[in-house]
Amino acid sequence: MTTDTKMTIDEQYIRSFSNKHNEPDWFTQFRLDAFGKVDELAMPKPDKTRITNWNFTEFPKHEAEVRTFKSLSDLPEVAKSVVDMEESNQNLYVQYNHQAAYVSLSDQLKAQGVIFTDLFSAVAEHPDLVKKYFMTDAVKVDEHKLTAFHAALVNGGAFLYVPKNVQITEPVQAVYIFDDKDAAMFNHVLIVADDNSSVTYVENYLSTNEEVNAIVNIVSEVIANHNAKVVYGAVDTLAKGSTVYVNRRGITGRDARLDWALGLMNDGNTIAETTTNLIGEGSNGDTKTVVIGRGSQTQNFTTSIVHSGRHTEGFILTHGVMKDAASSIFNGIGKIEKGASKANANQESRVLMLSEKARGDANPILLIDEDDVMAGHAASVGRVDPLQLFYMMSRGIPKADAERLIIHGFLAPVVEKLPIEAVKRQLVEIIERKVQS
Repeated sequence: MTTDTKMTIDEQYIRSFSNKHNEPDWFTQFRLDAFGKVDELAMPKPDKTRITNWNFTEFPKHEAEVRTFKSLSDLPEVAKSVVDMEESNQNLYVQYNHQAAYVSLSDQLKAQGVIFTDLFSAVAEHPDLVKKYFMTDAVKVDEHKLTAFHAALVNGGAFLYVPKNVQITEPVQAVYIFDDKDAAMFNHVLIVADDNSSVTYVENYLSTNEEVNAIVNIVSEVIANHNAKVVYGAVDTLAKGSTVYVNRRGITGRDARLDWALGLMNDGNTIAETTTNLIGEGSNGDTKTVVIGRGSQTQNFTTSIVHSGRHTEGFILTHGVMKDAASSIFNGIGKIEKGASKANANQESRVLMLSEKARGDANPILLIDEDDVMAGHAASVGRVDPLQLFYMMSRGIPKADAERLIIHGFLAPVVEKLPIEAVKRQLVEIIERKVQS
């Protein structure tokens, strides 16, 4: 069996790729099993967005140039802007194209049993942990064609494990640098926070080229076990011309908490899913997302919090700005399963449109199968308030500056949530650039 790609992807290629990276037999077989399901599965069907003509599977190459960096000063300029260049003992993973280029973990965290490494090393050195969590519960291989394709062809990513009772007070950061215009990216992030642990993880997806011809397939899995707390921040800035599929998903144990703070700033057509499954009783989930669409790009964002445990709380906050002829769909789903009594599901979506041709749709959805719960939603779609604009202009602020300040204030609830100052500054700069261009 082969798939319809510009390069030949078949079982022989997958075996060869796996052997090249010295993967154990069980992971090679995992890839082959996933590949065997690709043709049987349908493509995902994002609500109100036609993707039949989008390219998610055809690409000219699966690997790209590899580089390593001996010190932070060797990093590309685009990466230096999001890294603390003065801190030599930080917890940092830098990936150049598909492979690890720089890895730093403090001696203290190593002594406590924390693991932070590239995915290939994790598969080889920590097989029991990876086998237990890798695409077994949070994201399943056979959900649709793109998850199976990802499992078969994953070619990069990171693994973070926090042992029981370990509290990581400083952020852990990953920077994924894509410096190839044609190579397909199948990046996978796996985070496991064991009982009573806590961690803040922040990632950046960076393109060094303004325009590419590539597909990007990203899957992130977060497991927050009993009483664990995970804060997951991300800023995605993939280049124009990329076709992007992002699936970020988490599972919470009893009394656990998972917070997402996401700046989705890609310039290519994008489908993004962020799902939190509140399994354990008393667990919490909070998802804050900020988006800017520009040019003629089409995007679809689905944010879901599924309540399965009793006394669970979930909150979704999404703010999007659309300009030029960009079009985006924002679906917020609060689902309360039967038996999830005393659950509380709330969401708020706001979309601001800056031009006549821009389009943004906010769709709050509540799916409730239990009686003894609380749920609510709010949504608004509109243009810059002329009264706000008039007031600021009456105080001597030029119209362009007044509009810019209003947009920054509109997006601030998510921007301020990002836990690393350098990353927060980067997001502010991206917003500034996108609004002014």
